[in-house]
Amino acid sequence: MSIDAVPGGLLVRQLDHWLPGALHRSRRATLALAYAGDPGTAEAALRVVAGFADRLRGRRLTVLVLADGGPELPARLGVVEAGLPGDVAVHVVPGDPARLPVVLKAAGAAGAPLLTLVDGAAPEPALLAATATGRPAEVLLSTTTTATLRPALTAAGFPLVTEVELVPADGAPARLVAFGTGLDKSLEAFKEALWATGADVAAAGIRYRDPAGDLLDVGADPPTGPLRDALLAELTRHGPRTVTELRRHTLTATAYRAGDAGHALAELLDGGAVTRDPEHGRLGGDVLISAGPAPAARSTV
Repeated sequence: MSIDAVPGGLLVRQLDHWLPGALHRSRRATLALAYAGDPGTAEAALRVVAGFADRLRGRRLTVLVLADGGPELPARLGVVEAGLPGDVAVHVVPGDPARLPVVLKAAGAAGAPLLTLVDGAAPEPALLAATATGRPAEVLLSTTTTATLRPALTAAGFPLVTEVELVPADGAPARLVAFGTGLDKSLEAFKEALWATGADVAAAGIRYRDPAGDLLDVGADPPTGPLRDALLAELTRHGPRTVTELRRHTLTATAYRAGDAGHALAELLDGGAVTRDPEHGRLGGDVLISAGPAPAARSTV
């Protein structure tokens, strides 16, 4: 897997999560794929859609492919499109991602589930605002810039944002992948997808750079050391937090999954770096975690 193929792998896995939910919520939904370069992942996305043919009955899915793929692109996609049910409308639109706001408006994407991929383009405010018009809206961005996209996505209307930098071991330019949503389950699914592609990513000599700056070797069980440090720093800065709040922090501010937070917190508790209230019982979401060792027991003598 090359670094250019990673966003496609994430898109396919996210589609597996997004499409059933979108079809359950609404009778119509839109998948928008906008490319500044090679639109190769569009074919894989259509194959995922084809796998949900039985759930599309009575629903309307619009797939927009915005790219300068030349005259052969419609023919390439047409092979896959021929196997799609009539409930799926595929529109191939020539142009670069800057045209996405106009294309989404023309397709009537606002007000219904919308998942957008923007691959290789600068995330301009107007473009991000257009991707946020879905109800609910989710966006997957892949860009060669390594500057954080969190403020821009938050300003566009995505309350939950996470990002990770893909760093090739051979010194090739890094790439930033960001995801914005308003749904906790979608954020969790994206993080699961990020690590589910780990074997292929690692084989390609790519590591993840955490937003905190740590370079992480990709594997099924990521090292928890950097996450322990991040959670302890969060508790030191902002005071006690519930397990639910720390799980949310893990999802949005680190490259880790929500489940990894439980492992890291258990290790911090075992090492005495943090305390919990109540002291015993399951490490549930309402358990309050505080930085620092437990106070010494008072002498009864």
